[in-house]
Amino acid sequence: MTEPTPRPAPPDLPALQRRLAEFAAARNWQPYHTPKNLVSALGVEAAELAEIFQWLTPEESARVMADPDTAHRVRDEVADVLAYLLQLCEALGVDALAALAAKIDRNEHRFPRPTAP
Repeated sequence: MTEPTPRPAPPDLPALQRRLAEFAAARNWQPYHTPKNLVSALGVEAAELAEIFQWLTPEESARVMADPDTAHRVRDEVADVLAYLLQLCEALGVDALAALAAKIDRNEHRFPRPTAP
């Protein structure tokens, strides 16, 4: 009996940001990666992700990953959204995970858990 091949650990955010920066640098794209342009690109990619779901019923949207072609499109658009968000964070010096943790903390205070009757 053969042992299953262990999965490689997923890359961390700083490693992905480095890869994105290296990719852009190798193509001399840095002059175009301004915060304004990155936000615009992020909005376009988010709209492309939304387009996949645009006319689906709630039930169809819950099953979207069951179709391999649609699942591939969803994964690609999610990757594009995340790539532009990470590049924007890098350009602005925002720690995305720290920003998210702080936002969750604020929301927990703004919207307390309901108490049981």
